[in-house]
Amino acid sequence: MDVQETTAACRDAFAELASPACIHDPYPFMRWLREHDPVHRAASGLFLLSRHADIYWALKATGDAFRGPAPGELARYFPRAATSLSLNLLASTLAMKEPPTHTRLRRLISRDFTMRQIDNLRPSIARIVAARLDGMAPALERGEAVDLHREFALALPMLVFAELFGMPQDDMFGLAAGIGAILEGLSPHARDPQLAAADAVSARVQAYFSDLIQRKRTDPHHDIVSSLVGAHDDDADTLSDAELISMLWGMLLGGFATTAATIDHAVLAMLAYPAQRHWLQGDAVGVEAFVEEVLRCDAPAMFSSIPRIAQRDIELGGVVIPKNADVRVLIAAGNRDPDAFADPDRFDPARFYGASPGMSTDGKIMLSFGHGIHFCLGAQLARVQLAESLPRIQARFPTLALAEQPTREPSAFLRTFRALPVRLHVQGG
Repeated sequence: MDVQETTAACRDAFAELASPACIHDPYPFMRWLREHDPVHRAASGLFLLSRHADIYWALKATGDAFRGPAPGELARYFPRAATSLSLNLLASTLAMKEPPTHTRLRRLISRDFTMRQIDNLRPSIARIVAARLDGMAPALERGEAVDLHREFALALPMLVFAELFGMPQDDMFGLAAGIGAILEGLSPHARDPQLAAADAVSARVQAYFSDLIQRKRTDPHHDIVSSLVGAHDDDADTLSDAELISMLWGMLLGGFATTAATIDHAVLAMLAYPAQRHWLQGDAVGVEAFVEEVLRCDAPAMFSSIPRIAQRDIELGGVVIPKNADVRVLIAAGNRDPDAFADPDRFDPARFYGASPGMSTDGKIMLSFGHGIHFCLGAQLARVQLAESLPRIQARFPTLALAEQPTREPSAFLRTFRALPVRLHVQGG
């Protein structure tokens, strides 16, 4: 779509977001959509919200104006769910549940996945970061190009998840290699071959986690899977194996590729805005502000993959969303809404300096981790990985530069990369 020449409503924003032009730069189209068709109805019948105020309200109103699909409705909202393992696993994740089931499951996972426990991982994360940078250093110092995406951005969350789950590193690398295929299969525009590929990977992940749960039950260690399968003297309630498998599957999908994409975008921001690197050379509050601005400017997940079903007719911006309609939110467009963030295309960590995580200094919510009852459980883990990585990359490789233009994955859903080649810039070279 030629955004400058467009005057008619877009027929299908999801298809447009998958176009080569939007894969390269989706923000001009998102601006057009936000200004001209902010409550968009796609050819499939899905609605897509792109204004910050509408997205924030919809996320906050989940459980009231919106709900997740009930088990008996899966065939309606996921016509291929009857034969798809991936869609059935998605339907059983925490993000698809509503109270009181959601309340119970979130309480059980939160019991063992606390901010304090994530902060306790900082020394391990710092050790992994240092080891990955050590591994990159010899080639960079010889003047060679290194794929930072493969060697660091992908590797770090894989190794952190391996430690968190108590898994051998090689096992995690094997599982993580197929996560992209699952995510593509779950996208609203996925075709049958993509969904079949996703199901094949999901079957391997499901079988692995089933075996891991049994091993942790008989030989527990200090990891989250051992904690989740273990008994709690003060809590008779437990997760079933099926609930735990879907929980681990969802955590892997939600926290691996998105964290890798954000690391890539953070490094690109360091290179594109050298005047802003000072945020990474001072106190922790400055680092946190830089991280929040990266998350705002380049949300790793463009839109929500989880259906939110309208509980009644809802009017937004003069458009009536009918009862039982499937509504998604275009997170990346909301994060660049000028009604929420002044001069939204400018990279400016000052807008988050000293504020609460996810909130700007003037009280606007950054949407990349969602909001309301389905706020991302892994948000703190992602933030810690970024905060431990970026100052060390800056200090270790202050002359880091692009070796060539990065290559993006052709995904409408995840704004992620295939390769991010970097090298050290030599003065006068």
